[in-house]
Amino acid sequence: MMTGGLHGRVGIVSSFGSESAVLLALAAEVDPAIPVLFLETGQHFPETLAYRDRLAARLGLTDVRSIQPQPRQIRERDPDGQLWAFDPDACCALRKVEPLDEAIIPFDAWMTGRKRSQAATRAQLPVVEDAADGRIKINPLARWTPAELDAEMTRRNLPRHPLALRGYKSIGCAPCTRPVAEGEDPRAGRWAGLSKTECGIHV
Repeated sequence: MMTGGLHGRVGIVSSFGSESAVLLALAAEVDPAIPVLFLETGQHFPETLAYRDRLAARLGLTDVRSIQPQPRQIRERDPDGQLWAFDPDACCALRKVEPLDEAIIPFDAWMTGRKRSQAATRAQLPVVEDAADGRIKINPLARWTPAELDAEMTRRNLPRHPLALRGYKSIGCAPCTRPVAEGEDPRAGRWAGLSKTECGIHV
């Protein structure tokens, strides 16, 4: 299901967010040594870092990689750690897009946990995408509904992200994430009040 028909090196990019556990559990069943790339931006909630470690241990994942921005780039472009407040696009480029662009160079394909149900902007998300750089991007759970995900989490007795229990349906960096209200898109808490809807790694 997860890697059938794929050739070459395949990795997963995971936020270890509120809906990450199911994809990681399915992948771990196929190959617990599959590379899992986590973008360690330096701005995450402490709960996310603890959840990453707990979930990786629970699933037996043996190759979770923390992908970090270059220290020199941080010193030059965001020395006080406040870039997010006045230029969130530049902050995401520095802390997510550029580090991932470098980290995925060895891979022929990569999987994400994106789903159509997460936002109106993802409603037509395909399961397989051909990226401009020649790498295949796979969204194995694109068609899964929130109810299906929740049922699978329960069936597998997977640990929940602690912030999910406090209304955070989509969890990114702490400065740019808030809980969502009833009836909002799951990603409405990301960059709230701005037209920005994606960090840039999927566009």
